[in-house]
Amino acid sequence: MYNDLNYWIKHEAITLSFDPPESFNNSIDRIIASLDDSVELLGFGEALHGGEDILILRNRLFQRLVEKHGYSAIAIESSFPRAHVVNEYIAGRGPESYEKVQDTGFSHGFGSLEANRELVEWMREYNANPSHEIKLRFYGFDSPTEMMYADSPGQVLHFVLDYLASLDNISGRYHQEIIDPLLGDYAEWENPAAMMDPTRSVGMSPNAIALRMETEDLISELNERRPEMIAKSDEDHYMEAVQYATVARKLLNYHAISARDSENRLLRLLGVRDAMMAENLLYIVSREGSRGKVLAFAHNSHLQRGKAHMQLGPYALTWWPAGAHLHEIFGPRYSNIGSAVGISDANGICQPEAGTLEALLTGLQGTVRFIPTHRGTGLPASEIAALANRSGSMKNPTYFVLTSQSLTDFDWLAVLDSTTYSRGGPQLQE
Repeated sequence: MYNDLNYWIKHEAITLSFDPPESFNNSIDRIIASLDDSVELLGFGEALHGGEDILILRNRLFQRLVEKHGYSAIAIESSFPRAHVVNEYIAGRGPESYEKVQDTGFSHGFGSLEANRELVEWMREYNANPSHEIKLRFYGFDSPTEMMYADSPGQVLHFVLDYLASLDNISGRYHQEIIDPLLGDYAEWENPAAMMDPTRSVGMSPNAIALRMETEDLISELNERRPEMIAKSDEDHYMEAVQYATVARKLLNYHAISARDSENRLLRLLGVRDAMMAENLLYIVSREGSRGKVLAFAHNSHLQRGKAHMQLGPYALTWWPAGAHLHEIFGPRYSNIGSAVGISDANGICQPEAGTLEALLTGLQGTVRFIPTHRGTGLPASEIAALANRSGSMKNPTYFVLTSQSLTDFDWLAVLDSTTYSRGGPQLQE
């Protein structure tokens, strides 16, 4: 029980420095020790896309989780199907260099970020060491969508068709002869104009409707022939094919919603994306199973427990993010860490105003500090309600400030004094 916020911050914060490594590792060990023993999925959120120091902290955190705490996989906010090629790369299969996967293996342009390259190369090197019996896996858990358009369902459907054809060429060819003409030109599915104009979407066209029916038939065959397919391949590859087929179904639903002109259209698109994120993480955790635990990395707004909020032009949007779904699915087996930044000239983030949560949290010595939220600490409700929100960024629209809700949305907050902009990231507008 704490009488005021400053006292809570002063007595509960764990300050962290990257060097020496022993000091960093000890701090991480203390944080992990505070979590419930049943945690299988740990979320680490970023306050903005493009925070270089947050990405470096993520890399170091994941390395320690692997070395000491039984983590076998990382899943990032990138396209679920695209990440397959990155996972092949870190396993020593497929492409010979990172340059061959940085565009095809990531969505949102995240493959160009140097910190992501460093993460992937470390994982590849770790897996190449024969003394490491459990090999690391890399996943994307985002829906197959970009910032302003949704992918064609062709990539995920062809993954399923290839799997089916490898076991039953006749059935695989039968489904492909139906599906390929319905898919048509991928560019029609991926038209950026469809995001804001439902009349430009093909999601409710006769071909799209027929493709949704054929996808259901494909899923039905996978379900009916489960024992046979597992015997001919294995359970891991079978469940992967089922997940890809499920993603195809969800993506077709996303396109159908995009084609409908309704007041809650944008809200539903955001909700469907986050629900798909949560279901992908459920699959990823179940796939890792006895191999190890999973670290999920995404924007704070996707991993928080409470409702997410965003202002998109004239629209004030509120929806249930992936973290809220994960809280219901996993209960205490899901824990999360949000992040916050004091200042960042490169990202257009100025000194936080007095009385804001960021100002209070960055008042301690050090460059990074981890602070447990008020879940169970009994912080005074009056002080929490009186917290003001700091100003945002006019330069980086992905920066979301902390609010009083952040104290219940996350189990811990990782607070950085500052961050530069990501090496390899697209240039920000002045």
